[in-house]
Amino acid sequence: MAHVVHGRMEIDVGIRSPPDKFHDVFSCRPHHISNVTPAKIQGVKLHEGNWGKVGSILCWDYVHDGEAKVAKEIIEAIDDEKNSTTFRVTEGDLMKLYKNFILIVQATPKEGGTGSVVHWTLEYEKLSEETPEPYSLLEFCVHVTKDIDAHLISGA
Repeated sequence: MAHVVHGRMEIDVGIRSPPDKFHDVFSCRPHHISNVTPAKIQGVKLHEGNWGKVGSILCWDYVHDGEAKVAKEIIEAIDDEKNSTTFRVTEGDLMKLYKNFILIVQATPKEGGTGSVVHWTLEYEKLSEETPEPYSLLEFCVHVTKDIDAHLISGA
C-alpha cells in the first residue's frame, strides 16, 4: 500500500511588527526582502506582472541548507483584509522533489497586545515517498520572518 505523498505543515511565529506592515513586505515589496536577510535571500525579481498583484510571477534566489537555490513562484492570492499572501512554486529546485508546492503566509494581530502572529502553511505533493518532509524549509521561513520583523521594528 502506498503512503500518502500529500502533506501540509504549519507553524506560528510571534513577531513585534504590526500585521499589515509584515504583510505589505510579502505581498507588495518582496524584492526588499533580500536587503533585509541577504544571507538567506539574495534576490527577488519580477518575471511577469506587477509587484503586489495576483498572477505576477516572481523569481527567488535563496540559500537553503547551505546551497544556492532558485524558485519561480506565481502569486496565487493576496488578501489585504486577512494580511495573507499565497505563492505557488512553478519552477526551480523544489520542483525536483515536489509535484506541487504552495506557501501561504498570513499575519494576524496578537491577542491582547502589540505585534502579530505570522502563520506559515506549506502544502505540498511529493514526487515520491522517499522525498523528505520540508521541515528545514519551514525553519527557513521562520528565520526569514524574524529577520523581516527585526528590520521592521528597527524603523528602517
